[in-house]
Amino acid sequence: MENTTIRILLVDDHDMVRKGLRVLLEQFTDLEIIGEGKDGQAAVDLCRHLNPDVMLLDMNMPRMSGLEALPLLRRHCPETQIIALTSFGDPDTVQNAIKNGAMSYMMKNTSGDELASAIRKAYRGQPTLSPEATQVLMRVATQPPPIGYDLTDREREVLALMTEGLNNRVIGERLYISSSTVKNHVSSILSKLGTISRTQAVARAIEHGLVH
Repeated sequence: MENTTIRILLVDDHDMVRKGLRVLLEQFTDLEIIGEGKDGQAAVDLCRHLNPDVMLLDMNMPRMSGLEALPLLRRHCPETQIIALTSFGDPDTVQNAIKNGAMSYMMKNTSGDELASAIRKAYRGQPTLSPEATQVLMRVATQPPPIGYDLTDREREVLALMTEGLNNRVIGERLYISSSTVKNHVSSILSKLGTISRTQAVARAIEHGLVH
């Protein structure tokens, strides 16, 4: 066991959750709760003032959510390791939490021993994912990419004008490019959408919400 005391900040909008976390963690002599906050803004303010080693951050809170606070925390408190803590693990929340700088992702039904272990690992720079979060990320990783994910910005512009029924010459005039360049973009669009005609491409684009 390390001799270092790990300084922890708890951030959750429910008083009972914070009290429960405090009771769970105070039984471990190497963990010290140095502060509590009720929303993302408090997380940022307290983090800058207290400089905790590890923060347990609820993802869904009023005023400013944990997800919204993460980029600010990474900017203002880069040394603080953040454990995202939530009651549910939907794909968007899990992915965005990790993408925006959360070291670990844990569920609120985690046991005291598991949470203490995740805190110690986070302090050492080692991530921990709850089984639920791991399953979510594995499902996302094995799903095929969405239709049109690889379209360039210019191809999306051409596609939008295709849905208006415009020919290559008019599209070129709108975008200030040559008809031959438009033709090349259209060929690429058909290929990427898996279609063989402009009509099919337009129908698939509308079906999958690629144009508005």
